[in-house]
Amino acid sequence: MKTHVRCGTLFGAGDREARPGQTLVFDDRGVLEFVGPTEQAPRAMPGEPVLDHSRHFVMPGLIDIHVHLAYGNAKSEEDIDLYTPLEFRALRGLFFAQKLLAAGYTALCSPGDAGQVSLSIRNAIRAGLFDGPRITAAGPYITARQSLTDWYPSWIGAPSTSIGRLVANRDEAIEEIRVQAKNGVDCVKIALDGIQRRPDGSLIAAFTEEETVAMVREIQRLGRKAVVHAIGREAILYAARAGVDLIFHAFDIDDEGIDAVLKGGSAIAPTLTFQRNIIEFTQSHEGAAVNGRVGHVQRQYERACRSLARAREAGVPMMAGTDSGFAVTPYGEWHARELEIFVDDLGFTPAEALCAATRTNAGFLVEGERVGCLEPGRAADFIALDGSPLEDISMLLDKSRIHAVYLGGKRMALPARDYDPRQVTDAAMTNWSDVYTQARVAELRRDKPLRRAAE
Repeated sequence: MKTHVRCGTLFGAGDREARPGQTLVFDDRGVLEFVGPTEQAPRAMPGEPVLDHSRHFVMPGLIDIHVHLAYGNAKSEEDIDLYTPLEFRALRGLFFAQKLLAAGYTALCSPGDAGQVSLSIRNAIRAGLFDGPRITAAGPYITARQSLTDWYPSWIGAPSTSIGRLVANRDEAIEEIRVQAKNGVDCVKIALDGIQRRPDGSLIAAFTEEETVAMVREIQRLGRKAVVHAIGREAILYAARAGVDLIFHAFDIDDEGIDAVLKGGSAIAPTLTFQRNIIEFTQSHEGAAVNGRVGHVQRQYERACRSLARAREAGVPMMAGTDSGFAVTPYGEWHARELEIFVDDLGFTPAEALCAATRTNAGFLVEGERVGCLEPGRAADFIALDGSPLEDISMLLDKSRIHAVYLGGKRMALPARDYDPRQVTDAAMTNWSDVYTQARVAELRRDKPLRRAAE
């Protein structure tokens, strides 16, 4: 049994061209057999379904290369690591993975989560227990004392429920990589910097170059892909020289780093949506504003756009991801904003941005050869849109314009179910955002002074 899809406009992502009057034909396994002009398409036999998307823009399902399914729209690091058990995080993560699918994202990479949360969600979907996007999954970050996820005091260490696995030396790192490979991860993420800075403000790599090379070599020897969080110049260089598959952020990349990335064959996923949302959405009373983080991120964002634009012009392949899972990047909401940023701030054309979120991203996924493009032999993962993102890339943020989502030829019809964040994520025990000394109370109540008992 074949299914025929009449497309108003088809963007297959194979050649960056959109063509009118095209037809897709896929078999009962959800594998494409024909992609091309309608007049050349096989004729539908009696009883074979014909799907009419002749008024729609049809394109491959989108891919977000940076989604943390275990985070739960967290407002703090403690929200991520401490207040919910791993079992609940897995159930919650499956719910949120379906939010991505409803937003037109038929595949994602979850690069770094606690325990086996993302692995369990991936396995449940692959087994057919639930509908959900195709998932490439990692385990906990491999982290050191100077890197991301080591955000608790040394007298506490890294809790077993943390998204990071703290290692003290190279042997411990190698052992952790082997454990994760045994558990079935698709990729392993190294937190290569993130905390410690020199007096000049530059980030210090958390691992030496030799340690980085050893970890990456072991990850790839075991048939997994190596991913790093690297913002600073030093970490970017170490990652590139080690030949990692994917570098997240790379905000401080310079000409030496660009040359190293090109030579080593790495790709970069800037993940600027998280930064942009911090800048634009943080309210004045929130901690990120009070502690100066917004100003720091604004400067970092501007510097990153300049550096990454140079890297793109030099030919560095770039993948699209959002760091979804935080309160400022909630699941199912802002995934296409990265494409908007690619166009507005990094110099991509809309077609190039769409290719980044489909064909280029697919090159990293464990099922990458099956997805990302609409061509014979690939999976029938596609979306039908009311309007063309080639004319306005921002339209992808409007979920009302997503007419239909197909995964393996099956139309996804997921309920738009709401949830109570107070029972899902907001568990941090922060009752007050200030310290109410007499001086502070007097400052806050200038217009209504505090009355004293003797008055």
